Amino acid sequence: MCLAIPARIIECHGENAVVEIGGVRRQANIAFIDDARPGDYLLLHAGFAIRKWSEEDVREYRALIEPLTAAEDK
Repeated sequence: MCLAIPARIIECHGENAVVEIGGVRRQANIAFIDDARPGDYLLLHAGFAIRKWSEEDVREYRALIEPLTAAEDK
């Protein structure tokens, strides 16, 4: 099963961007996103940005995922 995750854009370079996920930076393709800018949050799947997300979307995602990652640490 694959999971799309939120990532924050650090730099944009044409159809590619440097994004940050949990403190780790990686390359992502942003060709499907109109008007992507540094600071924007994206939903990232398999290295491709598939949708812009708001900060509220990211907070809700983290609230849902946090209990799962906490249980994993036990």
